[in-house]
Amino acid sequence: MDGHSAIACHPLLLARIDSVLLHFRISVCDEDKFRHNEFIGETRIPLKKLKPNQTKNFNICLEKQLPIDKTEDKSLEERGRILISLKYSSQKQGLLVGIVRCAHLAAMDANGYSDPYVKTYLKPDEDKKSKHKTAVKKKTLNPEFNEEFCYEIKHGDLAKKTLEVTVWDYDIGKSNDFIGGVVLGINAKGERLKHWFDCLKNKDKKIERWHTLTNELPGAVLSD
Repeated sequence: MDGHSAIACHPLLLARIDSVLLHFRISVCDEDKFRHNEFIGETRIPLKKLKPNQTKNFNICLEKQLPIDKTEDKSLEERGRILISLKYSSQKQGLLVGIVRCAHLAAMDANGYSDPYVKTYLKPDEDKKSKHKTAVKKKTLNPEFNEEFCYEIKHGDLAKKTLEVTVWDYDIGKSNDFIGGVVLGINAKGERLKHWFDCLKNKDKKIERWHTLTNELPGAVLSD
């Protein structure tokens, strides 16, 4: 294959129409019957580009799959991925954290799905006032949130902070289940560190990155 190594995989296409944002989303996975399907990439096609009774071909690149850091603890279990946007707003004098969507979350309920929502904290948080929470999305492993939270903070103080993002499965009448989490900040590594650093050095620029969710979050209290 032109000098490149061939990788055998069983592609699985997952497609759905988002009626709110009016786009057609296609995810490509490597199907694994014994474990969670591995996420390869995805793309979106705006429905406004399609016309009734007309076939149209698209040549579109998949969104980049997040590389796993070589220094990552191999004992950690991958629980899915989350797309996060960061932007320091000079106008609002604060950090804007966007929770865009998740892909291929671990199923926590007996029906093979979860009812996920996301919580964010900016730590250290002595006053316990930095918690933000998204709405709950019912019966899905690929939730769309598109919610944004603002933390009022001086730009110079961000280097001392870390952003903790956790995903939970909502359960009625009992404790909610922890699905996975990720921490961004100057003490993080790989893509998590790079995302935070890129935000610090690019004021007023929104930067989106995929991050891997794991079953363990250093220093976090994993109770809702």
